[in-house]
Amino acid sequence: MAESSPADLAVAFRSFDRRRREALGDTDPSIASDLSSTLDEHIAAAGALLGTSADAASIGNELQTRHAEDWEENTLDELRSHAIAAGAVLRQIESRAASHRSGDAGNADDSYGGG
Repeated sequence: MAESSPADLAVAFRSFDRRRREALGDTDPSIASDLSSTLDEHIAAAGALLGTSADAASIGNELQTRHAEDWEENTLDELRSHAIAAGAVLRQIESRAASHRSGDAGNADDSYGGG
């Protein structure tokens, strides 16, 4: 995602809510509430960068509609970083939920280096 275009980032951010639902599946969302909060923090930070609300759909819309000449590279880099970190958190949610479903709730790899 290092050279993702705004359109690529829009697709990524728009997918985060669906991917969270899919990652959790039928498990109780509270088993990953800490990770969901971290995911929400990345989404909120992206919203703040764009001056939009802290929801993934609004961020996706802003990414899609802003003109190319209005982008600053450092803003895109920060958005890419949040998208990458959010993806890592989603994988952590999926891992924890899968571990919980298999009855091994205490051994999921929940290490996460972002923030």
